[in-house]
Amino acid sequence: MSTQLTYHREGDYMIPNLIAPEAESIGIWGRRRREYLEKHRNGVYTGMLLSGKLNAHLAEIDRQAEEMFECLTRQMAAEQGITEQLKAENQMAWVEAMNNIRNAAEEVILNELIYF
Repeated sequence: MSTQLTYHREGDYMIPNLIAPEAESIGIWGRRRREYLEKHRNGVYTGMLLSGKLNAHLAEIDRQAEEMFECLTRQMAAEQGITEQLKAENQMAWVEAMNNIRNAAEEVILNELIYF
C-alpha cells in the first residue's frame, strides 16, 4: 500500500500535510500508563506513538483498569462485610474501609496493568 504525501509551501520550505489520528478519550489509568511508558519504557512508547497505536493502547488499558477497579472494590467490600447498613450506622467507619479497599484495588491495577 503506497501513500501519497502532499505538501504545502511555507516560505522557502515544503511542509507535509499530516493529519493526526483522532484522539480517543483517555482517563486517569491511560494517563498513568502513558507517563510510565514515557519515563521507563521510552522505546515502546516511541514505537507505539510513531505507529499510531499509542492512543488505542491507552484507551484499552483505561477501559480494562476501570472495569477491574469496579470489580475489585465490589468483591473486597463484600468479603470484608462493608454494606450500606454500615454506611447508615457508622459513616466514618464505612469511609475508612472503602478508602482502604480503593487503595488496595489501585495497587493491584498499577502492578497488573500499568507498570508491566
